[in-house]
Amino acid sequence: MVKLEEIADTTLLQKPSGDTQSPVERVESKYKPLYKFNLPRHRQYHQQYADIYFLRLTKLKPAVEAVAREAWEDTMIGGEIARRVERVLDVRQGQLCWMVGTVYMDMPLKPSVLEDISKDRWIGNPITTGHYFQDDGSGTTIMLEDDSGRIRLVGSRLQDFFLVTGCIIAVLGTENVNGEFEVIDLKFADLPPQPERWALTKPPSKGGRKNEDIEMADSKPSKKIAIVSGLEFSGYDTSHAMDLNLLLEFLLGDALTPSTQATELSQISRLIIAGNSMGDSTHNPSTTAYSRNPHVPPKPHVKKYGYDSSSFNPLPSQLLDQFLSTLLPTMPVTLLPGILDPATASYPQQPIHSAMFPRARTFGPTPKPPPPPPPPGKEAEAAQQEMQEEKEPGWFDAVTNPWEGEIEGWRFLGTGGQNLDDICKYIDSEDRLGMMEAMCRWRCTAPTAPDTLWAYPFQEDEPFTMLECPHVYFIGCQPQFGTRVIEGPQGQTVRLILVPSFASTREIVLVDAETLEVSTVKISTF
Repeated sequence: MVKLEEIADTTLLQKPSGDTQSPVERVESKYKPLYKFNLPRHRQYHQQYADIYFLRLTKLKPAVEAVAREAWEDTMIGGEIARRVERVLDVRQGQLCWMVGTVYMDMPLKPSVLEDISKDRWIGNPITTGHYFQDDGSGTTIMLEDDSGRIRLVGSRLQDFFLVTGCIIAVLGTENVNGEFEVIDLKFADLPPQPERWALTKPPSKGGRKNEDIEMADSKPSKKIAIVSGLEFSGYDTSHAMDLNLLLEFLLGDALTPSTQATELSQISRLIIAGNSMGDSTHNPSTTAYSRNPHVPPKPHVKKYGYDSSSFNPLPSQLLDQFLSTLLPTMPVTLLPGILDPATASYPQQPIHSAMFPRARTFGPTPKPPPPPPPPGKEAEAAQQEMQEEKEPGWFDAVTNPWEGEIEGWRFLGTGGQNLDDICKYIDSEDRLGMMEAMCRWRCTAPTAPDTLWAYPFQEDEPFTMLECPHVYFIGCQPQFGTRVIEGPQGQTVRLILVPSFASTREIVLVDAETLEVSTVKISTF
């Protein structure tokens, strides 16, 4: 028989020590969200989606031109000097030139809206594919377009770069006899200017403290920001329910020793949930029974009107609300929606409504009464003012996807994963960190919106363009963890983080708030 005191190297199976433990306080989190991706309350959908591409080209064209001019000015090939061409249609055959435009990828498996609306009805559900390219690499056409027209790009140099629809590039080359542009070199805007640390918030002051207090504060472990995604609370799939409970105990410090609570867990100042907090809420139990036993026929579907309790499962939101309400008294939480969450389907996704969290919303900001409708002719001005209006965030901050803000003085930019997943459908590669780096150098968070990634039809401004370089760029709901540090031409450094789905990997990411070093913690049962 083994006694508990004989079990070594464990923090769970120990008898109470009997020592009186002093209370442990969690460190404070310096937090300033930006409302760059908030949509106006009164939204209009009569605009054309083409405005997004024109706005993106207008905003990024000067930066791309500056990079191309510095690289190709006075470039001579075959005795001919490369000259700048203002429009795509001004390209002449055999003339060495360079130009700036928007990439458009014509791929054989890419969905087409025109084909969808040309059919009276679907005989069956449309076939969805995991990628838009053919496995043999044929059928893909790369074009460069501006407000004047398009020209096809060819050449082996294109294989050296990640290219998707919507990115702004500059190309150097000449037109061949087939009317195609032979690309010799290619340039992007590269990383935008990066703000200094503590640009929006004030750093903690050391004034008025003794030297001993400053030394003790400097000797403590640095703060940590925890990032997790893909919790996927579900009322049917309970395969990782115990792991979710263990995750909660880890964040609360209940599953660790008092010394670990004081030195490590108390330093986690904020939790970021990056998408897919809820699982499938429209699961049909009869379908599962049929898949397990083919001899059991599925129940016939009866069309109902109004609320149908058989097709809606409230348990995911209730379990998530219980998880958040248990955690929030000790730790602030930032919640990004994902593709599985009850939020808007188009990019940028708006925050999950507070009605989904009857318990956790008490920790949120104080709600404000809705503003009166704007007078006729002032809708655009009122919408812009509403989006830029700042509010004091609460401990529970339900935000947009993508989201941008400042934590501990560092500029964070994060998404729920749809932008990267859509880019992966264009490129035959598994280098997701390389695609993240390409997005930063393109200066665009969602280049494929609105072509293949649903997006709101912006008309006045295009928020997916990176005007300022983040210090940390994370993307949630990914197959596995990954991280990399990239550098820009002006000394910018960006920490890239692929946040794995917790439901698949049982991993949570911890970011050091001083060094931006990243570590993972795997939480799983036997």
